[in-house]
Amino acid sequence: MMDTQKTFRIIFMGTPDFSVPTLQGLIDSRDQVVAVVTQPDRPKGRGKKLTPPPVKILAESAGIPVLQPTKIRTVEFAETLGSFRPDLIILVAYGRILPSNILDLPPLGCINVHGSLLPRHRGAAPIQQAVLAGDTVAGVTIMQMDTGMDTGAILLQTSIPIAEYDTAGSLFSKLSNLGGKTLLEALDLLRANKLPPAEQDHSIATEAPPLKKEHGSIDWEKSASELHCFIRGMDPWPTAYSFLDGKRFRFFVPDLSDISSDQPPGTIIQADKNGLLIATGGGVLSVREIQPEGKKRMTVTAYLCGQTLESGQQFIPEQ
Repeated sequence: MMDTQKTFRIIFMGTPDFSVPTLQGLIDSRDQVVAVVTQPDRPKGRGKKLTPPPVKILAESAGIPVLQPTKIRTVEFAETLGSFRPDLIILVAYGRILPSNILDLPPLGCINVHGSLLPRHRGAAPIQQAVLAGDTVAGVTIMQMDTGMDTGAILLQTSIPIAEYDTAGSLFSKLSNLGGKTLLEALDLLRANKLPPAEQDHSIATEAPPLKKEHGSIDWEKSASELHCFIRGMDPWPTAYSFLDGKRFRFFVPDLSDISSDQPPGTIIQADKNGLLIATGGGVLSVREIQPEGKKRMTVTAYLCGQTLESGQQFIPEQ
């Protein structure tokens, strides 16, 4: 029987903003974060200034030792982790797959906080993929890690509905906070020996590979409902875009219109204070915000104060 008063010694591994609420929750909990492992500082912004990951900033402010290895598949790094005598390692969006010598290091193993309801959306972009796929429910999975890509046994899951106008960005924030709360619940269940693992059904697994900039190109042959999901799933990165007269336009805040049209996909049907109506391969899509090339994101109304978008003009996927 596990001691319900036990304090775990934890090594936390994570990098982006998504990891921060979970690390903060652990810092505020009864458990002890003995070390944090995160990616090396990276150049960022127009000035390419070397910038620390969000997890590093939080860890240093809490006085926790920070490790930023360039290589993790070495005996030396495993020995360094072992010197902290962790009971378990918790990983949240660290950005690398752990080798077996690290997975086997802590007595209680390695636990991952993943931003989907596994086995759905395994991989690097589960939150974006949930919106892109038109899912109505999202969630987080607390998983016992193995050597595969998000293939380990499920320990605990929590779900939330995906709102009609959720973007990948808004869902990211919701699941980030949910992940931290769910992990703390899982640790208390582990203390009470009430966290049995359940194997995933690998036959229904789906993939969520990393997104690239070019994945944001809009295929207007798709239906308005598909593009409604696509634009929201690509917001805030890499963003959904198309070209008009050789200029790139990025699209935000889509809606479905009840107007019908027989115009070719990508054709502007109407542009006024109510938004931009565009023909698709099935129905008409309404867009309320755009970002013209070289400009800031703005409402269609604001754009039309100084520029024009004419009915009959056609957006195309590439220049």
